Amino acid sequence: MIYEQIDRNKRKTYLIFFVFFLLLAALGSFIGEYFFANIYSGIVIALIIAIVYTLITYFQSTSIVMQMNGAKKLNSAKDAPDLWHIVEDLSMVADIPLPEIYIINDPSPNAFATGRDPQHAAVAVTSGLYEMMNREELEGVLAHEISHVKNYDIRVSTISVALSSAVILICSIIGNAYRWWIPMNDDDRDNNNSGAIRIVLWLVGLIFAIIGPLIASLVQMAISRNREYLADVSGAELTRNPQGLINALEKLKESTKPMQRVDDASAALYIDDPNKKKHFSGLFDTHPPLDDRIAALKKTFE
Repeated sequence: MIYEQIDRNKRKTYLIFFVFFLLLAALGSFIGEYFFANIYSGIVIALIIAIVYTLITYFQSTSIVMQMNGAKKLNSAKDAPDLWHIVEDLSMVADIPLPEIYIINDPSPNAFATGRDPQHAAVAVTSGLYEMMNREELEGVLAHEISHVKNYDIRVSTISVALSSAVILICSIIGNAYRWWIPMNDDDRDNNNSGAIRIVLWLVGLIFAIIGPLIASLVQMAISRNREYLADVSGAELTRNPQGLINALEKLKESTKPMQRVDDASAALYIDDPNKKKHFSGLFDTHPPLDDRIAALKKTFE
């Protein structure tokens, strides 16, 4: 059952990244046609931007994300003994190196994992989560995050953040295309069709500038929602105690207070939506509903 779910989630993730690159290619095509009269030049430029963003984020993900969220690194077990020893024990069970451990001074309960691989990973919990959860529940939450590390979800999330940022940058270039408007030459002034084509291209660019970031956000959210179910099940298997995570998710459901400081680009990394925003359709939610996750855990381990 769990391995079938892993395979399904992997296939969905590949499809989502394919959509990302299609969007980048479409945006690049417009830039190429608009600025260089060659769509292939634009595609190459768009892919270069995406690759550069991805590499920077990939190798600096931990420091970047932790700084954006105001997290403070623990230097030894003396700083938070229970937290340190739980992460240490779970890492041994998962057979991964001990991740760096951070605490975020925020009363809203939450946690996340980040990094590029298990050898360069970190987990963070808020002070609110550390104080609210008993040991069994804290172990369930941290097992969920350690599963993100073990399953390389952190790598997928890091790359999706980078690609989303690249799409937003390219869209901003297109959105300001009027500042780069290429004046029509004498031949163009005599050719109404040429002028009309330029206007149409400009309007298309504006449309891309509006919907491009939206599509990128939807893709990023889909990746996040897709991975949360798997991390719940994998985490429960690590502890062999699904009830601990179920109880923790119940407490998270009861908490409606948003975090005081959270970067929107990293919101999808958290175990629960740090902004506590729920949309009517659920399309724009960064996380699947907690009720659905609790039900899935109960069904898997019943």
